[in-house]
Amino acid sequence: MAGEPVSVVEVTDLAVGGMTCAACVKRVEKKLARLDGVTASVNLATGRARVHHPSEVLPEQLVATVEQAGYTAALPEPPEARRREDGDDEDTDTGQERHRLTVTVLLAVPVLVLSMVPAWQFRNWQWLCFVLAAPVVVWGAWPFHQRAARALRHSTSTMDTLVSLGVVASFAWSSYALFLGGAGAPGMRMPFSLVPTASDGVAHIYLEAAVGVPLFVLAGRYLEANARRGTGAALRSLAELAAKEVAVRDDTGERRIAIEDLWAGQIFVVRPGERVATDGTVVEGSSAVDLSLVTGESEPAEVAPGTAVIGGSVNVGGLLAVRATAVGADTRLARITHLVTEAQAGKARAQRLADKVAGVFVPVVLTLAATVLGFWLGAGADPQAAITASVAVLVVACPCALGLATPTALMAATGRGAQLGVLISGPQALEGLQHIDAVVLDKTGTLTSGHMSVARVTAAPGGIGEERAIRLAGAVEQGSEHPLGQAVTAHARRTAPDGTLPDVTGFAALPGRGVRGNVDGRLVEVLAPDDELPAPLDKALSAAETAAHTPVVVRVDGVTEALVEIGDVLRPGSYRAVDRLRRLGVRPVLATGDREAPARAVATALRIDDVRARCAPEDKARLVRELREEGYRVAVVGDGVNDAAALAGADLGIAMGTGTDVAIGAADVTLVRGDIDALADAVRLSRSTLATIRVNLLWAFGYNVVTVPLAMVGLLNPMLAAAAMSVSSLLVVGNSLRLRAWRPSPARSRPSASPARGRSLR
Repeated sequence: MAGEPVSVVEVTDLAVGGMTCAACVKRVEKKLARLDGVTASVNLATGRARVHHPSEVLPEQLVATVEQAGYTAALPEPPEARRREDGDDEDTDTGQERHRLTVTVLLAVPVLVLSMVPAWQFRNWQWLCFVLAAPVVVWGAWPFHQRAARALRHSTSTMDTLVSLGVVASFAWSSYALFLGGAGAPGMRMPFSLVPTASDGVAHIYLEAAVGVPLFVLAGRYLEANARRGTGAALRSLAELAAKEVAVRDDTGERRIAIEDLWAGQIFVVRPGERVATDGTVVEGSSAVDLSLVTGESEPAEVAPGTAVIGGSVNVGGLLAVRATAVGADTRLARITHLVTEAQAGKARAQRLADKVAGVFVPVVLTLAATVLGFWLGAGADPQAAITASVAVLVVACPCALGLATPTALMAATGRGAQLGVLISGPQALEGLQHIDAVVLDKTGTLTSGHMSVARVTAAPGGIGEERAIRLAGAVEQGSEHPLGQAVTAHARRTAPDGTLPDVTGFAALPGRGVRGNVDGRLVEVLAPDDELPAPLDKALSAAETAAHTPVVVRVDGVTEALVEIGDVLRPGSYRAVDRLRRLGVRPVLATGDREAPARAVATALRIDDVRARCAPEDKARLVRELREEGYRVAVVGDGVNDAAALAGADLGIAMGTGTDVAIGAADVTLVRGDIDALADAVRLSRSTLATIRVNLLWAFGYNVVTVPLAMVGLLNPMLAAAAMSVSSLLVVGNSLRLRAWRPSPARSRPSASPARGRSLR
C-alpha cells in the first residue's frame, strides 16, 4: 500500500565457528531462515555465512540466532585486523590440533597393541592400559564431548555425538570391568575371538575401542583441515595489491596521504617502479605501464597525457602525474575483488559424503543401540551380554573409515601431484578435474612465458652480422628502462661469450621512436622500423607482424644492420598440453586481455578455434557463466589478478604457480612447475583418485551394513568391533596409499605438421 515503508534488503557476512559437517551448515541456514525475510548461504570451508536480510533485522539479531543454534558468530572485522587475527587464529588452531593428535597417538598406540595382541599381555597390563587410556578419553576426545554436549542442549545430534558416546560407553564399561567385574586381577589375559565367549565370571574390557575411536577420527579431521587450509588467500592478496598511500600534488606541493583520503579529481604522482594508486588519466609525463597483473596484456602500454591508466598497474618508465577518475569501490581492482568474493560465496558444498548422510546416520545408530539394549534386557539376557551388544553397535558403527576415506586418498594424491608439479586443494577440486569438458586458457603467463624476450634476430646481408648487431643493440639499450630495451639487453648478455657488454656514452631516448648512443666509437640506434628496409629485413618485418611480435631495427652509423623481433613466446609443452586436453574430450577456449593479433597468432600455433581477445576481468567471468549456461563444466587456467574472478567463478580454477598469489589463492588447482602440460596429468590423476575414494566409501558403508547387524544379534563383541574398525581404517589408508605410486602417461613427441592440423577439432 502507498505510504508503507519499503524494506531494504541488506547483506551481512558472519564468521561462524564450531561447524564440523554439512549437518551443521544446514542447521545454521535453517535457524537463520526462520527470521522473517532472511535467507542465508553458509560456507563450511571458510566458516562464513552470507545473510540477506531486511534492514529492520539487525546484524546483532543474526549473531544471536546463530548462537542460539549452538555455534559461535561474529560480525566482520576491518580488513587489516581480520587478516592479522585470522592468521594468528589459524596458527593457534593448527598447533592445538597437532598437539592433541600427537599426544593421543603416543598414548593410544600401546593400548591398541596390548589389547589386540594377547601374546604381548604381561602381568597387570590392563592397569597400564587404563592409565594410558584415561587422558585420551577425557582430554584427547574433549572436542567431541564438548560438541556433543552442545548439540544435546539444542536437541540435536551430530557425528560428534556418536564418537562421544562410543568413547564414553567403552571406557565406562571397561572401568566397571576393572574395578567390579574381576578384570583387574593380576595375570588377567584378554583372549581374542571372532565371536563373544563366556565371561567365566570376569567381565571384558574394551579400552582399545575407547582410545581407537578418538585416535582415528582426530587423524581424519586433522588431515581434512590441512587440505582446506589457506581459505581466503585470494582476497587477502587482492587487498595487499592495492596501494596503501599515495603522493598527491596540489597548490602547496607534494604530500603523501592514505589511499582512503584520495578523492576523484585529485592529481597524484607515480614514480618509476610504483603501482598506480587508482584508476585515472595521465595529465603529465610519458612512460610505459605494465598492465599484465590487471588486464593480462603482455606488452607494456605506452601512456602519455590523456591516456587512461588502471589502478594496480606498474609504472616501468618515467615520472607520471595522474588525475584520479575513480576511487574506492568504483575502481577496476575493487570490482575484481567483489567478483572474487561473490564467486567464493557461491561455493558452499559439502566436502564429504559422510557429512551428507550424518543427519540420518547418527540418529539411526543411536536408535539401534538403544533398541538392542532394551530388546536383550527384555528377553531376559545377561546384563553384560545386553550392554556388550549395545556398545558393540556404537563402536562398530563409529565412522572412522568414513572419516578417513577422503582425506587419506587426498593426502596421497596431493603428495603425488606435488611431485608432478600439481597442487590440488581438496576433494571438490579432484571431482571438478574429473568432470571438466571445457577449459578457458589465459594467454600471457599461461600458454606463453609472460615476459618480453627476443624471439628472432635477422641480420642484413653483407653487414656486421647478427652477433655483432645484437651486441651493439644490447649495449645501447643498457641505458633504457623500457621493457623492450631490457629484453634486448638481456638477450645480448646471454649470447655474449663473456656475458658482458661494452659501455654506452651519449645515450639519448627518442620519445616514441627508440634510443641511440655511442658504443665502441660508433653511433648505434635502436628504432621503430620505417618503410625503407632491405628485402630480407622487409620479409622479416612481415613475419613479425604476422606473429604479433614487436619489431625494432638496429642501425650502426646510419646503416640498417638487423631487425630484432621482441614478443611473448610460447611455453615449452603448450602445444602438447592443448592436444592432450582435446584427446581427453576437453574443449579449449583462449581468452586474453591482449590484442587480437597476438591472440590469433598463439591460437593458430596451438590449433585453438575459439579465441576471445581484449577480455577484461569482467568479460572473462561473463564468458565462464555463458559456457556454464550452455551446459559445460568449465575450468579456467590463469596466472594474474585479471584471472582471479574467472578462476573463482568457474567449476574449477587452475592457476600457474609462476603467477600471482591472487590467482593461486582463487584457484582450486595450481600448476607449480609453470607448465600447463601438467594439467592433463592432473585430470588423469583426479580420475584415479576419485575411483580410489569411491572404493574407500563403498568399503566404509559396506562395512557398516555388514557389521552393525552382526553386533545387534550378539555375534560381534566390542573388542572385535574395535578390531574391525581398525582393520577397516587400515584398508582405507592402504588403498589410498597406492596413489603414491601413480605415474603419468609417458611423454610423446609433438605431432608432425600435416594437412589435418588445419581442421577444426571442436
